[in-house]
Amino acid sequence: MSPRHEATDSRRPGDLLVQGGAVLFGIGLLAVVIGVVPAVVRDSTAPTALLVLAVSLLPLGLAVALVGLLRSARTRRRAVRRGSVD
Repeated sequence: MSPRHEATDSRRPGDLLVQGGAVLFGIGLLAVVIGVVPAVVRDSTAPTALLVLAVSLLPLGLAVALVGLLRSARTRRRAVRRGSVD
């Protein structure tokens, strides 16, 4: 296996943002499922707070994860330019 693909235990900048974004996105997705399934199955509506939670957490989670990915890529690119690849 090449050094590039070896598992490391060190955290890189942006890792926590990616994980936090994934959690927010997952909670938002769960809220969408909980809000939409009753509307489809029983012809009833979900509470407004649940729909607001779903509508806000999905894009927020996606945005946080993307910021984490960009931060990680930027840090890696700087390391490559300096010649110190992890």
